[in-house]
Amino acid sequence: MKNIITATIEFSFKGKRHSPSLTIELDPHLKTSGKVPNLYPLIARENGFDLYSYEYEMMQAEPIFISDAKGLVAEFISNNQLDNTAFEDAWNNQHILEKLSDIIIKHMRINPVDTRPEFKQALLAAYKLGKEENTGS
Repeated sequence: MKNIITATIEFSFKGKRHSPSLTIELDPHLKTSGKVPNLYPLIARENGFDLYSYEYEMMQAEPIFISDAKGLVAEFISNNQLDNTAFEDAWNNQHILEKLSDIIIKHMRINPVDTRPEFKQALLAAYKLGKEENTGS
């Protein structure tokens, strides 16, 4: 399932109230950088705000409100705020598990997604250990 959110910022500039928003799929960004993108410039561009304007600076001073979340990301929104770090970790774990599941299915003909949660945790722990060993961390 795709991870989609609507991000909105409400701010005032020169006596006028603005509510620019953006609906975005996060998966392509996570696949390339492993991170949720900086939403401020994306919202600004989508809504025609100059990134070098005082108006944009005013927009950046306000929090981003998240709504209409779909996918795994919905679990990481509280009071219209996204816990980026927790979501990124969960997304990366899910992505790793999907790849590991393919390997298990190919070689053992079982689906680890259908097995006990402890098996999934063991797969992730083994993957992370291998990654640490490989990087010398």
